[in-house]
Amino acid sequence: MIRIRVILFSLAFMAWILLTWSVHVQNVFVGLVVAVFVSFMTADLFTASPNIFRNIFRYLWFLYYIPLFLWECFKANLDGAYRVIHPDVPLNPGIVKVKTVLRSDTAITILANTLSLKPGTMTVDVDKEKGYLYVHWVDVKTQDVDGATKMIVHKFEKILVRIFE
Repeated sequence: MIRIRVILFSLAFMAWILLTWSVHVQNVFVGLVVAVFVSFMTADLFTASPNIFRNIFRYLWFLYYIPLFLWECFKANLDGAYRVIHPDVPLNPGIVKVKTVLRSDTAITILANTLSLKPGTMTVDVDKEKGYLYVHWVDVKTQDVDGATKMIVHKFEKILVRIFE
């Protein structure tokens, strides 16, 4: 358990330094405090399968996931801006059910948060037992579960499986 906390501490501290982009004494000290807090508060969330931290490819897939998410976010922002500028573009909002193959709590949470952070979609409910997410979609193109899954979830899910499952 200590080993997992050390890994989480290291990741949290590196993330802090990269986000603040400063090595001033006060920033480093606050980063150390935040990293210790994060590692002790969240270690139990990530240790259901501690062996996942040993596989370096999971980190590489995560590094691939970030630009993919940012690109999809950028495209969704452009679509949202277009809908604001051209108010005659029809909206078709609704809630769709999508299927997920993810089983771990962490992976499902990351997927749900990814969909909620991306403009145009927001996860409103999760049915972990049946493997469904209910997503509010600004422009519903299909009510079909398989079609909606392919359009909304598939591109993120195939990477999250490699990271968390």
